[in-house]
Amino acid sequence: MNINRMLLAVVTACVTLGASAQTKDIKLGYNGDLSASPSAQSGQAAVIGMQAAIDDLNAAGGVLGRKLTLVVRDDTSQPPKSIQNMSDLIDNEKVAAVFGPTNSGNAMAWKHMPNQKKIPVIGNVGSGTDITKPVAAGADNYMFRVSMVDREQVVALIAYVKKNSAKSKVIGLMAESTGYGQGGLKDMEEIAALQGIKPAAIERFGVGDTDMTSQLNKMKSAGVDTVVVWAQGTPIAQLIRSMEKINYFPAMLTSWAADNVTFFDAAGKTLAEKPLFMRTVNENRPPAQQKLFDRIGGQLKGPSAFSFAAHGYDSVLLLAQAIKQAGSTDGAAVRAALENLKAPVNGVLKTYDKPFTKTQHEALTAKDFVWTKWRSGKLVAYTDPIISGFTAADFKK
Repeated sequence: MNINRMLLAVVTACVTLGASAQTKDIKLGYNGDLSASPSAQSGQAAVIGMQAAIDDLNAAGGVLGRKLTLVVRDDTSQPPKSIQNMSDLIDNEKVAAVFGPTNSGNAMAWKHMPNQKKIPVIGNVGSGTDITKPVAAGADNYMFRVSMVDREQVVALIAYVKKNSAKSKVIGLMAESTGYGQGGLKDMEEIAALQGIKPAAIERFGVGDTDMTSQLNKMKSAGVDTVVVWAQGTPIAQLIRSMEKINYFPAMLTSWAADNVTFFDAAGKTLAEKPLFMRTVNENRPPAQQKLFDRIGGQLKGPSAFSFAAHGYDSVLLLAQAIKQAGSTDGAAVRAALENLKAPVNGVLKTYDKPFTKTQHEALTAKDFVWTKWRSGKLVAYTDPIISGFTAADFKK
């Protein structure tokens, strides 16, 4: 009798533990800069958007009957810290997936880890082209993205330069010396070559530099009338400030980091209107975006950060759909589901209908981007005869 009772107690305990395991929260991780670099406010916005999506999913019953929780780690823009955070999130926190990082160079420092651990990563800020490339030919790829992509931007910007040849006769390329800047410079050089454009000058500057007049004087001496720049928001602003010092204002096309409030604050209202760039949203928001903005806008450092919040929101929805489809949080199963989502996902940026495949891990491409300029302190959609006249043949990759 005592043995039967003991067996019953063991069975009851096992059933209870099994049920507890099934109802345990699904942890998601964010690993990115939230405090240090000019892009930190972008990471903060992505986390705000992610939390909003988690709140909505939990209010609707969670995923697989389990609540989602978010574990956040600040990598302070430092690759060693970012690597450490990944180990902590995956090995100690046992997250089902990781989001981030803010800075592209940090992703390149640890992108081998998700493959080794079989943990999906969905980037929602960093836009470096190589982030979502497989770690080796034929390898399973655990790196996905819902954000801008550097090469897609560069393809469009260089196409604009090519089509504007009547005004853009002498081209210069400039980039910050970080992994982000140098990755963008590599894309710019390659795409310029595809378009038959030979830059007259190529210059680099530090992310913390405040005087780039030396590099700009070299551009001016080379006769550069159009410069394409790859840098974070504050360095772009300092570059324009340096242009003002020597009264040299070539036409300027930049990375999407010019949408950052750190750019606007450092450049000032008038100079901020100089560059042309691309982003994923503008201030003419459709209803779904406006609803989210009304809800979280007060938490953002500035309205320009909303794009990252939208990326964060949609990235969580896509992961949640993959977990539902997989029927588990097993990393390999979730990766396979992401690569073949069977049901459309209604995000705030768009409806995602099979956004990923085994060989294509970008949810947003050039057709989802919006040409943008600052006007009177606001980010507004921009068009002209060149943009409206683009065809697919103009974009060389």
